[in-house]
Amino acid sequence: MASGLSNKLTGQIGEFLACAELGRRGFIATSFTGNVPEYDLLVCDDKLNTLPIQVKTSRSNTWPSKANQWLEIEINEDSKRQINKGEKKINNPDLIYICIVLGKGKKDDRFFISKKSDIQEACILAYKEWMDPKDWIRPKNFRSLDNRYGVEHLAQFEDNWNLIQNQLDVIENNKPLRN
Repeated sequence: MASGLSNKLTGQIGEFLACAELGRRGFIATSFTGNVPEYDLLVCDDKLNTLPIQVKTSRSNTWPSKANQWLEIEINEDSKRQINKGEKKINNPDLIYICIVLGKGKKDDRFFISKKSDIQEACILAYKEWMDPKDWIRPKNFRSLDNRYGVEHLAQFEDNWNLIQNQLDVIENNKPLRN
């Protein structure tokens, strides 16, 4: 199977798995199959509160990302060194991410539920862990910003489904009172 098709199928499987699991937990969830920027699903509770969710799915224990999505990085063309200028301000830091590891069988799937700000922390940590020993010089392509964060960076968020209900409760509690 071509890599592009395989990646699309992996993403599609993850979105539908997330919808199914959310349904098991009493939520209505619908996928937009990659047609909406920033999120993949909308989740709705019995009070009609809705919440956008981003889904990231992998067939391994890591997910791809770009370091410059999370960090301000300058590249020194002379030294070929990347310079970490610090954490980037991100939009929608409370957006919920469901990161899924597809298992060999359906009972082996793993779900990690966190906020986008947690994903940023995981990505920064993963990139620093990889780049620090290299003195911030990429071995093959010094301009590459490819990054992978893994299960070890998100372990504390495994099966953290309560985050979704908590976010929906915040929405409900912040609704204006009707006359």
